Amino acid sequence: MPEQTFLDIRHLDAGYGRSQVLFDVNIGIPWRGGVAVLGRNGAGKTTLMKTIVGELASSQGELFFDGRDITRRRTEERVRSGIGYVPQEHSVFARLSVRDNLAVGSLTNSDTSAVDRVLEIFPKLGQRLDQPAGTLSGGERKMLAIGRAMLGNPKLLLLDEPTEGVWIGVIEEITERLIELAKSIAVVIVEQHLDLALRVADYAYVLDRGRVALQGGAGEVRNDPELLRYLAP
Repeated sequence: MPEQTFLDIRHLDAGYGRSQVLFDVNIGIPWRGGVAVLGRNGAGKTTLMKTIVGELASSQGELFFDGRDITRRRTEERVRSGIGYVPQEHSVFARLSVRDNLAVGSLTNSDTSAVDRVLEIFPKLGQRLDQPAGTLSGGERKMLAIGRAMLGNPKLLLLDEPTEGVWIGVIEEITERLIELAKSIAVVIVEQHLDLALRVADYAYVLDRGRVALQGGAGEVRNDPELLRYLAP
């Protein structure tokens, strides 16, 4: 676990009703840099992300963010405190234009230049401002979702499969932007593309059946002979 942590997850249990998915999970996220959460489908990665942002309540354990106990805080309170979340699916308003999607994201941001900075990060969006979000390519929708989350001025950005359904030519662009973002804020990425995730991340956790099975520096985890066993379908 990183020595200096910004988000501390301690002995976390969580799931859906009577179906427990996460078991005694301990994770630390530093105040800046990338952290990858890896694991096969069903390992509990999305459940972890939803529990951090408050969409799911934990049944046991504690979450501390920026020194404050957020274990019982509602989602909107966590977002206001600086947690941004880009879910795997349904991350944009399809019928609204790109411009209006960004306007929704900036409702809580008084910085009038924030949208301009997002358009600097993702210049393709500037060419699509009046286009309905539902007609964008998969990669452009992901860029819009990330950009909209950034308008909340997050200190911690959670990304669940940010390149799923994205053309390979756009994946590299998204990767480079995430590497840049991780220089100034904490970025947690759940991603099936192992090389992408470990390029963005300085540290990695591998989940197996809802438990942390492996953790360490990105290079250390990449070279661990146990990694492929935990990622195999």
